[in-house]
Amino acid sequence: MVKKLSLLFLSILLFFSWSVINVNAQTATINANTVQQYIRGFGAANIIGWRDDMNSADRNTAFSVTNGLGFSVLRVRVSPNSADWAANQASIDAAKANGAMVIASAWSAPASMKTNNNTTGGNLSTSSYAAYATHLRNFCNTVSGIDAISPINEPNITVSYESMEMSATDVANFVAAQGNNCGAPIFAPEPFNMDQNFINQYLNNSGARSNTTYIAGHIYGASPTYFNPGKEVWMTEHYVDSNTNGNDWNKSMNVAKELHDCMNAGYSMYVWWYIKRYYGPIEEDGTITKTGYVMAHFARYVRPGFNKISCTASPSSNVYTTAYKKGTDLVIVAVNRNSSTVSQSFSLSNITASGFSTYTTTSSSNLASGSVSVSGSSFSVNLPGSSITTLVSGGGTTTPDPTAAPTNVVTQAPTSPPANLGDVNNDGSINIVDALLIAQYYVNLNPANFDANRADTNCNGSIDIVDALLIAQYYVGLISQFC
Repeated sequence: MVKKLSLLFLSILLFFSWSVINVNAQTATINANTVQQYIRGFGAANIIGWRDDMNSADRNTAFSVTNGLGFSVLRVRVSPNSADWAANQASIDAAKANGAMVIASAWSAPASMKTNNNTTGGNLSTSSYAAYATHLRNFCNTVSGIDAISPINEPNITVSYESMEMSATDVANFVAAQGNNCGAPIFAPEPFNMDQNFINQYLNNSGARSNTTYIAGHIYGASPTYFNPGKEVWMTEHYVDSNTNGNDWNKSMNVAKELHDCMNAGYSMYVWWYIKRYYGPIEEDGTITKTGYVMAHFARYVRPGFNKISCTASPSSNVYTTAYKKGTDLVIVAVNRNSSTVSQSFSLSNITASGFSTYTTTSSSNLASGSVSVSGSSFSVNLPGSSITTLVSGGGTTTPDPTAAPTNVVTQAPTSPPANLGDVNNDGSINIVDALLIAQYYVNLNPANFDANRADTNCNGSIDIVDALLIAQYYVGLISQFC
């Protein structure tokens, strides 16, 4: 009997879900009162010694918000050879002049400080902790403008190039002992696959936790996944397909979706790998690639100082939206992976806009400008097939004051939905039982084993029958994610 009732309820839910989705679910709902992670910025790495440095024109292309990509983060390498350091200064100065944050990662300590006396592989000698901290601090003193430093890049992988192989405990022990002596705030532990177990083990060391300002990792071989370690989470390295040119539009649309996913995962920063490379944002000849233009949709307009706010993540099939605010300024980024145009409707809550300037990139256009008017709290915008569009209301594109150090900004931990959103009975799966429990809760039946924190599947601040409908749609494969 229970099974029959469950199937009957599922049928009713699906019947109404088609009606609801046709009438309401196409709307992307933005709630400015649900403030999520602080945005540090978007950028790429300039790894001198492995690639040539950028020239003056390249730096303008990378960091200008008026005629370039508007990157607000530059990542550089701490060479184990101090003679290499000063070469970074010109690009660092250009980044800082445009309001960008500069972060530095070390791949290896000098060979003399390691267990294998080699800059490839091996571990940091415990007897060299103080010497290595001095090495990192000297780097920061040699090249002014470093806002944060990582003592080790990808410690949890074995490679044949400059590297150190360290456990989470190893990295934590160094940072606990010397993290305050490295010349800049620490971001760590930078695992290559954003391994949350590795990160959590690292943070179990109270000294390392105390000495770490930002949590960082890469997403090679991993999907962006929300977790809240109580500190900002940075994604400090990734690239999509090094075998495909950055002007390949299918690849660039994959980058657009990846950026969307990273923002929905609660990350405060997104950093591409090589800033100037055929598969990256700037071609070898200095021109902006399609991948670069896609990144500019975030970097130019979602500037440091914005916060992500609640926005329906996928209001329509293959349409993905995120929203950001700073004061009264509002920026929306919409990705349409359908082959045809989608008329996407939006609804604003707790924020107003009289209209938006729009910028759209397709396979045949780059940041093409337009405008959209707003009627009350609602508006619609045509998203061309296979495109990315940024909507800007207010002065969000202004360049931040480069003299205001980003590390002095008061931030809050991400408040994105939990990764297990929808699993209201905590059984490890999302199914029709979860929908039934939400329906019972909605009619005040007080179901047992009900976790209300996981029930608001459309992130509108309330639990109602729509949340149950969304779980039913998820259960039968009509949608693949919630808000």
